[in-house]
Amino acid sequence: MRSVMNRLAELSIHLQSQLNEADWSTKREIIRALVQRIEIGPTKVAVGTTPAGRVALAQAQEGPTLGGHIGFVLPLVTHSGGQTINDTADQFLIGFPVGVTLKGTGRTAFDLELVPFINTARPRTNSLTLHPGLIWSLGHGFGAGVRAAFDVNTSTWGFTPLVNHSWPIKSEGGLLKAYFLEADLPVRFNRPVGGPMTNAVTFAMHFGVAF
Repeated sequence: MRSVMNRLAELSIHLQSQLNEADWSTKREIIRALVQRIEIGPTKVAVGTTPAGRVALAQAQEGPTLGGHIGFVLPLVTHSGGQTINDTADQFLIGFPVGVTLKGTGRTAFDLELVPFINTARPRTNSLTLHPGLIWSLGHGFGAGVRAAFDVNTSTWGFTPLVNHSWPIKSEGGLLKAYFLEADLPVRFNRPVGGPMTNAVTFAMHFGVAF
């Protein structure tokens, strides 16, 4: 019976906390639902699972996965200090996001993104944004999330709500898994020491591939 319970813990890892508190009759019913047969041999015990048990086992063995993405982001319009700026014409700016994604068996993923920006407007300074966040899968290729934003070596910080849609890349064993289109709404607060405080809201489009 100990072998059965150990196997059950592997099959039902997502129910582990509930199993620890359940009484024996509840555990027995769970075993009946997940275990189809038990074969006891001279040296080992083999446990055959039901279809539901095999699904649970696959989910338990899958565990967290590590992925990432690369691409480019184009700020289009910015509203700051009572003025609306056309970023593509007045102060062209382009970023190149690179991210590492950690995803479990649920719908939520943690994504750590670094975004170097190239600014063509004077004084033509480049910048780097640290952009960690959480992304939730909404199904049918859609996702939504929010990121914190910290500009390195500047007094600017903020957050970025986002929505995206991805399309799978159908290739056996390929590195790239999908390409995506994302709409971002960066909100930034600039708080320089001894300087004027400004708040900016930008609409941007992010294009990229995931691996």
